[in-house]
Amino acid sequence: MQINLRDRVFYKTMMGIALPIALQNLISSSLNMVDTVMIGKLGEKQIAAVGLANQVFFLFILLMFGINSGCAIFTAQFWGKEDILNIRRVMGIALISGIAVSSLFGISAHFMPEKILRAFTRDTAVIFMGSQYLKIVSVSYLITAVSFAYAFASRSIGKAKLPMVVSAVSLLANTGLNYLLIFGKFNFPRMGIQGAALATLIARTIEMILMLGLIYSNKDVLAGTLKEMLSFDYSFFKKVYRTAIPVILNEGFWSLGMIMYAAAYARISTEAIASVQIANTIQGVFMVVSMGLGNSCAIMLGNVIGANRQKEAVVYGNTFCILGLIAGALLGIMLVLLSPMILGFFNISSVVYQNTSKILFIMGLFMAFRFFNTVLIIGILRSGGDTKFSLFLEMGSVWILGVPLAFLGALVFKLPVYWVYGLISLEELVKACIGVPRVISKKWVKNVIENM
Repeated sequence: MQINLRDRVFYKTMMGIALPIALQNLISSSLNMVDTVMIGKLGEKQIAAVGLANQVFFLFILLMFGINSGCAIFTAQFWGKEDILNIRRVMGIALISGIAVSSLFGISAHFMPEKILRAFTRDTAVIFMGSQYLKIVSVSYLITAVSFAYAFASRSIGKAKLPMVVSAVSLLANTGLNYLLIFGKFNFPRMGIQGAALATLIARTIEMILMLGLIYSNKDVLAGTLKEMLSFDYSFFKKVYRTAIPVILNEGFWSLGMIMYAAAYARISTEAIASVQIANTIQGVFMVVSMGLGNSCAIMLGNVIGANRQKEAVVYGNTFCILGLIAGALLGIMLVLLSPMILGFFNISSVVYQNTSKILFIMGLFMAFRFFNTVLIIGILRSGGDTKFSLFLEMGSVWILGVPLAFLGALVFKLPVYWVYGLISLEELVKACIGVPRVISKKWVKNVIENM
């Protein structure tokens, strides 16, 4: 297994991509927590209403992530080949797909918010407030689809700083507007939950305008004309979607698996749900590093595969695997050591504290495998166009192992929540064990843009 841990060019390129992505995720998770605290000051029903309304956005974003991750495989490889026209054609497919999906979600959320929210709750007050929020925020879905497509494509050509800066401005604007519009500060109207929705809509509009403005004013690679972006034929479209569909299905089945895990925790107790929620929030801050590594791996490997430098891609892939394990192990140790101090910031009962502390310890133990799997699936397998294998690997580990173990632990053996979480975490270990032979075999290296 050939690796190169002393290549300075490799590290410089990796840090140039990984750092902005990690920072963007860190800013996003931090400011989202601030937003939740602001809405929480209005009351429990308001925070429940926004939380349930955002389930629609969560599903929409997962589909956007799947579509644009699939398209990014081609963008990265075409960038390695320096084929700008085909990059713009892929952009066209990403935009058309995003606009179609966002229109479906946006129209449904705007005209049928009550029906959607009734699927989650019977509380009429929550449904009423959630509908008010959803009607306004649904307008932003189309805007988000456009921003998402350009952000993913920008990262795929090695320009990760642009979406990071634009996202940071948007998130800061969202937080500031929330303060003004929710509470009616500085002579702004006090709009409550509707103010939160309007702030989100304005912030996402700012994000799209900034993104398009910077790309087209600088005559960027992605600054294609409508004619260029729509110049693909059916054969081109089919080749892109043949690789992208497994990625979309991967995201869909993974999210359903996470919902099933939550259902298993809910069968244990309310304290169990709270413990896992707090632990996941804390782990999320540590996991931004893995997302930076995984995405930089995908972009760098895609670029060298597109340039027909397959041997270099294999060395890069192996190196990223080792880096993922090292980074995961170090951050896992940090998580375990810092967890008592971090939990001190939460006003929770002794039961929830003990449960969360034990879950965080298990998270620390498995973090190296979690990092490795992020690099493996998002970075190596997807960049090489090996999306069918990654789909079966993810589906198999979650649905054949993780979900059955979750319900066996919770319902049959009546185990405490931390043991159930430990059983579920075994899927990360199994996933890594199956993934290693695939990496070694080099079967994942596929030039998907050949003959395009």
